[in-house]
Amino acid sequence: MSLIIGLSVVIVAFDGRKPRVLATRREDGVTALPFGAFDPQAHRTFELALRRWVKQQTGFQLGYVEQLYTFGDRDRESPEATLLDAAPDSRIVSVGYLALTPEAEKLPDAFEARWRGGYRHFPWEDRRTGPPAMIEEMIAPRLITWAAGNPDRLLRAETAFGLSGQDWPDEAVLERYELLYEAGLVAECARDRGLPVPDIQLGEPMASDHRRILATAISRLRSKIRYRPVVFELMPERFTLTDLQNTVEAILGQVLHKQNFRRALERTGFVEGTGEMESGTGGRPAELYRFKREALRKTGARGLSAPLTRI
Repeated sequence: MSLIIGLSVVIVAFDGRKPRVLATRREDGVTALPFGAFDPQAHRTFELALRRWVKQQTGFQLGYVEQLYTFGDRDRESPEATLLDAAPDSRIVSVGYLALTPEAEKLPDAFEARWRGGYRHFPWEDRRTGPPAMIEEMIAPRLITWAAGNPDRLLRAETAFGLSGQDWPDEAVLERYELLYEAGLVAECARDRGLPVPDIQLGEPMASDHRRILATAISRLRSKIRYRPVVFELMPERFTLTDLQNTVEAILGQVLHKQNFRRALERTGFVEGTGEMESGTGGRPAELYRFKREALRKTGARGLSAPLTRI
């Protein structure tokens, strides 16, 4: 058995309304994350190889990047899902990365890569205007049917999707996707197991296990916002406090309490006013702020408090 190491990356940007993910489109029309094989003869490190693959496939130059997770489960690549030319007995291990960029910059037309709304793959994750109707109308009934007679399954479904009045755990993106996969409610499950396509469309599928990798990245980002100031990697050099709050809300998929968020932000010492005012908004001008990177040396690894507004 041969071992093949693949490198994949979730590249996240924010367009002022929603998080966007850089994705490629394969010849069969299926969306995929930027992905390539690690060649130990040609590549000195995983990260250098990843940066080269992304540049070749998308024309995009990676900035902030961190290792996300190693996906090495046996049989994770079904024959229908594989992205690499490999012998039938090959074991494919994928090292996933998370990258953040301040803007979804225009990509060269020569590449089959586009910025896509991240929630098109997980439409149940965006709760900024309230709980998505699809949970009550489509997801919950099918999960309850799937869990009938199995208390452990039912508890997992209720906890992950906030059923029966439970709070919504915004960091459980991966757990929710894996529940839907296990229950046979997403297209990737039917593809991998050779089953009929589900009679409902729960988000746009992706190649291989890339939707699982994307779910892992969103979970990591939602969690990390609270203990590391990584959200500023998504911000331009100058921004308003409203811009910052909108970005955090878009990543969490939830609405924050404005006054409590700003009070908590002030305590961190991470931002300072520039004295400049935003122009061209059509409303009351707002002051522009900057991220004080030097504050990290004084405050350590603290993130941003995310006080939610109940909807």
